[in-house]
Amino acid sequence: MNKKQEIQQALTAAMKARDEDTKRTLRLVMSAIKMAEVEAGGELDEIRILGILQKEVKTREDIIAESKQANRDDLIQAAEKEMAILNSYLPQQMDPKELKALAQAVITELGASGMRDIGEVMKHLMPKLEGRASGSDASKAVREILQNS
Repeated sequence: MNKKQEIQQALTAAMKARDEDTKRTLRLVMSAIKMAEVEAGGELDEIRILGILQKEVKTREDIIAESKQANRDDLIQAAEKEMAILNSYLPQQMDPKELKALAQAVITELGASGMRDIGEVMKHLMPKLEGRASGSDASKAVREILQNS
């Protein structure tokens, strides 16, 4: 069963269980997936669906940061619940050391030597992550390695 089917089944179960938080969150995700499918003109692969899930998690992180500045504990709690739901559909996140080692391996493989090579490194690194790390975390690790070389 692919991720989309898994999310759809979980949405149906949440509707039957009257779990409003899960239902709302999964409906948003399914909507984002369907929009991306319309744009792509067909079914999405697992990597693209994982990317959508990661984007939704990032959105919740931004909401939490903004809500902390506004002292809105209610929004923070809602976003944290939604993040927990979304994270349950993502693979186990990569340890920062593991991410750095993988980034270093790609940099060595490509022979990248400076910041001008970051685009090429990211292009080869992202498919290897398979949703186990966000693009911003990967970019940070690559930048750190390239700046120190």
